Amino acid sequence: MDIGVKRIGRELKYEGRIVDFYADTVELPDGRTAVWDYIEHRKGAAGVVAGRPDGKLVIVRQHRNAIGRVSLEIPAGARDTKEEPYEVCAARELEEETGYRCDKLEFLISIHSTVAFCNERIDIYVARDLVPAGQHLDFDEFVEVDACSLEELCRGIYEGKIQDAKTIAAIMAYKNKYQL
Repeated sequence: MDIGVKRIGRELKYEGRIVDFYADTVELPDGRTAVWDYIEHRKGAAGVVAGRPDGKLVIVRQHRNAIGRVSLEIPAGARDTKEEPYEVCAARELEEETGYRCDKLEFLISIHSTVAFCNERIDIYVARDLVPAGQHLDFDEFVEVDACSLEELCRGIYEGKIQDAKTIAAIMAYKNKYQL
């Protein structure tokens, strides 16, 4: 559905390591113009809902600078290149962050994390039959690995302990697909 908004200009304001910041000039349906912020996520990302044989789901804890505290999340990360398949990224991030790997990932959902001003796409997969492989964190990552029941994670969402959008979407989609 087109409601008549048209981008007529884009100016790069800052080039970052993962994202670029732009000021977009748009023409509104009534003919006026406005400047809207736009953040381009260069590569996209992938995440994994990883189920252990005991039924618990693997979760990671890491400090997030944007919110100034530790966040509970599914393992996830950015693709190495725009061409890298999302599934390859998901498998890599699962092993790097949690120390587990699996032979097969199942696609669950694709989300855009913040559609008001950012194009970031995250494809989320389900991993089962996890095999210990050893954690391989990036130099600037400090990640704690834990496992929680689906009920604990849902309670964490409703109690405000889990606020990460990709994690909430992943857990709720997983619950809807596998637990109902």
